[in-house]
Amino acid sequence: MRDRRVSEAVIHRLPKYYRHLQDLQARGIERISSGELSVEMGFNASQIRQDFNCFGGFGQQGYGYQVSVLLRELGVILGLTHVYNLAIIGAGNIGKALARYTGFTKEGYSVKAVFDVRPELIGRVLSGVEVAHVDTLNDYLASNHIDIGVICTDKEVAQGIAEDLVKDCVEAIWNFAPIDVEVEGACVEN
Repeated sequence: MRDRRVSEAVIHRLPKYYRHLQDLQARGIERISSGELSVEMGFNASQIRQDFNCFGGFGQQGYGYQVSVLLRELGVILGLTHVYNLAIIGAGNIGKALARYTGFTKEGYSVKAVFDVRPELIGRVLSGVEVAHVDTLNDYLASNHIDIGVICTDKEVAQGIAEDLVKDCVEAIWNFAPIDVEVEGACVEN
């Protein structure tokens, strides 16, 4: 990658490119130009070329992009060649849905733990993972490596959970609580 920083806008477009390229590959499309991709995605062709050039460029002028190569390279850039361990905090509707989502495994995410406070949920098994009481979260994180904490709690406790996750060395947080959380030392996506 070049020495200059990549803008947040480019970073936010990368997963969109990745998903669209997966669709192209599933449809059997082997090569696509920036112009064709712009029509399909609604982005400007010049913007697409500039975005890809932030990472060295992947196409050839007059030839376009090989879908499989571009998909592989974007997967590396997005960190999708690594398995990320998730802990879900909150086993309500959103937490259950995320725990049961089979797409995580295909994209390199593994749900390792689920936590909640409600007695009726403790001990239940969601997609092979037993729901534990949130009081055990810190002990669990101290002895297990979790890359991403997924907050699916009420807004009143979300900030405290985020702070606990960072204190226990979780580097990323996906927050689904109905409030934005802010912490130092972790990447947060509200």
